[in-house]
Amino acid sequence: MGCYMTVEITTISIPKPLADKIKERIEGTGFGSVSGFVTYVMRQILSDEPTKNEGGFTKEEEAAVKQRLRSLGYLD
Repeated sequence: MGCYMTVEITTISIPKPLADKIKERIEGTGFGSVSGFVTYVMRQILSDEPTKNEGGFTKEEEAAVKQRLRSLGYLD
């Protein structure tokens, strides 16, 4: 059997027009939900902080994040 880490979650609110725009952007991508996308982006942003916490991205993961954000039009 696999060992899964349980992560406590919380709910945040964003404006509906923003959520709708994200839904449109993630169609046809590997993101299954607005929540998943927002979590992914926030982890990317926070991983750029000088004091990285556990769970930061490897260089390969960072490259994959940047490539996905480019394909979604968020990075040039």
